[in-house]
Amino acid sequence: MSLVFNEEQRQLKDAAKSFLNENAPVEALRKLRDDNDALGYSQPLWEQMAELGWAMVTIPEQYDGLGFGYLGLGAIAEESGHTLTASPLFSSIVLGASAIELAGSEEQKTELLPQVACGGLTLALALEESNHHNPTGVALSAEKNADGYLLNGNKQFVLDGHCADKLVVVARSSGQAGEAAGISLFLVDADTAGISHNRTHLIDSRNAANISFDKVQVSAACLLGEEGNAWAALDKTLDRGRIYLAAEMLGGAEECLSRTVEYLGDREQFGVKLGTFQALKHRCAEMYCELELSRSVVMDALSAIDDDRMDTAAMASLAKARLNDVYKLVTNEATQMHGGIGVTDELEIGFFLKRARVAMQIFGDAGFHRDRYATLCGY
Repeated sequence: MSLVFNEEQRQLKDAAKSFLNENAPVEALRKLRDDNDALGYSQPLWEQMAELGWAMVTIPEQYDGLGFGYLGLGAIAEESGHTLTASPLFSSIVLGASAIELAGSEEQKTELLPQVACGGLTLALALEESNHHNPTGVALSAEKNADGYLLNGNKQFVLDGHCADKLVVVARSSGQAGEAAGISLFLVDADTAGISHNRTHLIDSRNAANISFDKVQVSAACLLGEEGNAWAALDKTLDRGRIYLAAEMLGGAEECLSRTVEYLGDREQFGVKLGTFQALKHRCAEMYCELELSRSVVMDALSAIDDDRMDTAAMASLAKARLNDVYKLVTNEATQMHGGIGVTDELEIGFFLKRARVAMQIFGDAGFHRDRYATLCGY
C-alpha cells in the first residue's frame, strides 16, 4: 500500500501540472464549448499528451507502453481535474486499452495496444443501456451466424462515442439481462454499416453519444476473449475507470477549495475580508479534512490496481462513493461561498459544479457503490 507518490511519480505530477496549466486551462474547455467543437477536445493537445508518453503510462512494456502503473496515471488524472482537461485519456487508455489488455488475445493485444499507446487509435466503451449504471443489465444482442456475429440494440452515455475510431461493445451472446454470464466484448470499427451515432451535449461540456446497432455484422475476429465469458475483464476495466475518475474528482475538488480560499481572502463585505468570518473558516476546514481523507482513499485504490490486490473492487467502490460525496460537498460550498456570481457562467467555479454532477453518475453514483461495497464486504 502506498499513500504517497514516489520521486518519479511526483516528477510526473509536477510536469503534468505545468503542462496543463499552460496548455489546457479551464478557459480551453470554455472555448471548446462555445465553438461547439466537433471533437469536443483539442486534437493538437491530445497529440502533445501522447508525445509526452501519457497514453502509454499504464500499457505494459511488451506492447510498447511504459508500464508505469496507475499511481503514475493517477497523478495525471488529478492534475487534469484541476484544469478540467478534456481528452480521450479516460475513454481510450483507461477503458478501451484496459478492455483489450484484460480480455483480448495475445494477437489482439500485440496489434492494437501499440496503436493506442502512441495516441493513434482512440477507443470508446459502449456499455450503458439505461439511465442508471447497471453493468450486468446488457440487452444488446450478439447473435452468432456463419459470418461472425450480428449485433442489435442500443447504447447510451458512451463517453467520446461520437468520435472514437473503434468501439468496445458490451453485448449479450447468451442469458438474460442482469446476469453476468453470457456477456461478450466486441471491438468494432465505429463506421461499420448499421451503426448510427447521436452526439449528446452534457452540462459539463464533455462528450458522450447514444449509439444504435441495427443488424451490425462483425467478424469472429472482433470478439475480445471468449464468447459469453467477458464479465471478469469488464468488471476490472470498470474498476480501473472508477478509480481513475475518483483521482480526477479529487483534483477538481482541491482546485475548488483553493479558489474559494483565495476568493474569501480577497473579497470584502462591510469593509471586512470574508476570510475572517469564523463560520466560513469552519466550512473551509471541514472541506480540507474531507479532501485529506479522500486523498488517502484514492492513493490506496490506485495502489490496489498496481499491486493487483484482491480488494481492488472494494477499494474502487469506496473511492468512487467517497469522491462522489466530497466533490458534491466542495462544489456546493464553493459555489455558495462565491455568492451570486458563483452561479453565473462568467466565473469558472460553475464549470467544476457541472463536472461534479456528471462525474458523480459515471459508472455508479454513491448509492450504487455503497451497496456494492457492502456486498463485497459480506453484508
